[in-house]
Amino acid sequence: MATVLLVRHGRTAANADGGLAGRSPVGLDETGRAQAAALAERLRAVPLAAVVTSPLPRCRQTVAVAVPGLAAAVEERLIECGYGDWQGRPLKQLVDDPLWPVVQQHPSAVTFPGEGGEAMAGMAARAVAAVRDWDARVTAAHGAEAVWLACSHGDVIKAVVADALGLHLDQFQRIVVDPGSVTAIRYTPVRPFLLRLGDAGELRFDPPATGAGSDAAVGGGAGGGSFGGSFGSVEA
Repeated sequence: MATVLLVRHGRTAANADGGLAGRSPVGLDETGRAQAAALAERLRAVPLAAVVTSPLPRCRQTVAVAVPGLAAAVEERLIECGYGDWQGRPLKQLVDDPLWPVVQQHPSAVTFPGEGGEAMAGMAARAVAAVRDWDARVTAAHGAEAVWLACSHGDVIKAVVADALGLHLDQFQRIVVDPGSVTAIRYTPVRPFLLRLGDAGELRFDPPATGAGSDAAVGGGAGGGSFGGSFGSVEA
């Protein structure tokens, strides 16, 4: 089977400010554009058989910079989770919401409230189906040695990784995928192999900010291995 490179979009102002962008049409900030440009250098020698992207601007902008000259297919199933009433709010406020500990400890039971709110289990199911469908399609068209790229969002990629590792969705908050990073999975008839996880081409582990504790940054955070200022900003 082919190998998929799961790229998380570059950083946005919402990531840097500690907000949950959700499906808002936010674009890359200066750091995010630099991350996409750095990714272009890393991908220069990789012969990509196909490029697929979430429809949201931050993913489409990342792909346009990272793989210029290659037409990207828009895959609706790779869109960010529908966070409903949580969308656009600061994480430092959401941490006091009664739903927060459920998102952290039992995400498979969560459906976000309000218009457009999606079940996290539904998000995971459609994302995994999209990646597996495209992988089979690329393999059929280009062979088992083909490499293809899909650009999506933090929680979406984490859900795909959890599936590849055979983890229950309730364990996916243990996974960290930074903006601009590459996660590589090779599917086979028997099992998937996780080849890279959140690889950004450097080793950097910022100390966790006071108040972050054991909680995961919903939406994926701003990068650098932590999210800070009581769920505020971290420079990636």
